[in-house]
Amino acid sequence: MKIAIPYEDGQIFQHFGHTARFKLYDVQDGKIVAAQVLDTNGSGHGALAGLLQALNVDALICGGIGGGARMALDAAGIRLYGGVQGSADEAARALAEGRLTFDPDAHCDHHDHGEGHTCGEHACGEHTCGQH
Repeated sequence: MKIAIPYEDGQIFQHFGHTARFKLYDVQDGKIVAAQVLDTNGSGHGALAGLLQALNVDALICGGIGGGARMALDAAGIRLYGGVQGSADEAARALAEGRLTFDPDAHCDHHDHGEGHTCGEHACGEHTCGQH
């Protein structure tokens, strides 16, 4: 299995569509056997799902994610584990071991917020952003 996580400073970057890099993990027999950080080269939202598909990613762990990106990941056959915060390495290890806690309904409708909003300011992965 190959896992991707939007990545910044060792943590899960909280908005999938704005991530500058992913950390990719190769998992075999419930253990991480390799990891690497990959720049997205400015790709955004829908293009990121295609990038992950081209890299043969099986699962994405993230915080907040928009509806269009969710549909693109689904079309690419990539399983989504949303609403996750904290250490990227720990989250990948938890998924590999079958113990990751996630929110299947996590999303972030950041386009509905006022100017200056960034999802990381209030941990969008924990709730539906439109419910401030």
